[in-house]
Amino acid sequence: MNEFTRHSRALSIVGAVLIAGLLGFALARFTLSPAAPPVTSAPPATNDQLIVPESSLTTMDIGVEAVASGDLSAEVSAAGSVAATPGGQAIISAHASGTVSRISKRLGDRVTAGETLALVTSRDAAGFAAERRAAEAKAELARSVLKRERELFEQRVTPRQDLESAQAQADAAEAEAARARIAAQSVHVSADGESLAVVSPIAGQITSASAALGAFVEPDTELFRVADPRVVVVEAAIPASDARRVNARDAAEVVTQSGATLHATVSSITPTVSLQTGSVAALLSLNDASTGLAPGEHVRVRILPKSGSASTIIVPDEAVQRIDGRDAVFVRTDNGFKVRTVRVTARNGDRAAIGGGLSAGERVATRNAFLLKAELGKGAEEEE
Repeated sequence: MNEFTRHSRALSIVGAVLIAGLLGFALARFTLSPAAPPVTSAPPATNDQLIVPESSLTTMDIGVEAVASGDLSAEVSAAGSVAATPGGQAIISAHASGTVSRISKRLGDRVTAGETLALVTSRDAAGFAAERRAAEAKAELARSVLKRERELFEQRVTPRQDLESAQAQADAAEAEAARARIAAQSVHVSADGESLAVVSPIAGQITSASAALGAFVEPDTELFRVADPRVVVVEAAIPASDARRVNARDAAEVVTQSGATLHATVSSITPTVSLQTGSVAALLSLNDASTGLAPGEHVRVRILPKSGSASTIIVPDEAVQRIDGRDAVFVRTDNGFKVRTVRVTARNGDRAAIGGGLSAGERVATRNAFLLKAELGKGAEEEE
């Protein structure tokens, strides 16, 4: 092989290598993705708002109250119970002995004044009905006699004394018929004359029902008890050491077993101390009639004497939540809640005094406010 041939072959190999390199470079440009830009970490967002519609408050059982100023050191706390007023509760029994033949209402049912709760079959009912019918028949006969005597007197057939005698007999018969009707009505004799109706004298709710179908009852046997929740009072047992600071017409708050807060006013306070309990009894009237409280229910009472300075904002202690190492409350907004940092200056039982961060009239979450705290933490985890 001559020199020229060897040189040509070398040039061919070099050219092939260059072409292969160019093809590989071009292929790499079209197949490989461009490098991603460097990722920069954004600072975590601060989440201090929650969107909670009004309907969800009922579902989550979250209470919302308007805060007010007060004096935590002047408040008087006491245990209390709900009691019926003299006209707010009725103990209902049959007016004669007999057998319970029908029961129309059960425990917990609402009733109206004059509504029949049960029927009692009784021999006395037949007696009342018979007396009423006999008296009404005598009154009808006496009216007929009086009419005839009046006609005869006008015709100058009979003397005046016969007319006056007929008038007197008619008046006596009418009085006897009225007495028999009232007697039958007072024991609620039914239309058939065989049964006595057990009737509620007031409107309310049945809180006790001991009537049993087929049972024989006496006139003094309690069959039902009806209470009107609109006319109840709260009896509070105030410690004797605090009684001097409480006066009639002082504002008060009643906390129910479910955690709801009801506004009330001190109606009266007894001047003597109970020897058994060492406390003074105070009666509180509720400002709202539709409270749903039932006699016998136990409640907690807070009395706010007028002598207090009202220098700080007072909130339920459960409204204050610890969030990110600080005390905060959830302030109600148009569509939810906003976290507001507050400064707690004092605590007394289930109440907290706020020295800054809230204004009177603002509405905050109270009952079950910890659920909002849980939702706030859940939202922060999702953002991370």
